[in-house]
Amino acid sequence: MSNRLKVTPNDLSAFWMPFTANRQFKQAPRMMVSAKDMHYTTSDGRTVLDGTAGLWCVNAGHCRPKITEAIQSQAAELDYAPAFQMGHPIVFELANRLVDLAPEGMDHV
Repeated sequence: MSNRLKVTPNDLSAFWMPFTANRQFKQAPRMMVSAKDMHYTTSDGRTVLDGTAGLWCVNAGHCRPKITEAIQSQAAELDYAPAFQMGHPIVFELANRLVDLAPEGMDHV
């Protein structure tokens, strides 16, 4: 079974893409269907460099096995917890690790 989404321009009306000329996009959609390391793969098989690190959220690269396994493990235990009037231990552990790595004086995440 293919994980590639088959869409036609008429199927694209439900989602509005921010910072995108939506009419032009819908006339000639450019779809990313997978990613690995620093590259995306388009629906027509081209490889595209991810020059923005997935808008700065995948700086270590896409689909790296060690990261994927860590995400799967964490999602099986606690996939999301709000930071409004509540907390969870892992966020404080990570914040302290980041503070330890940061230059002196940068002690809040």
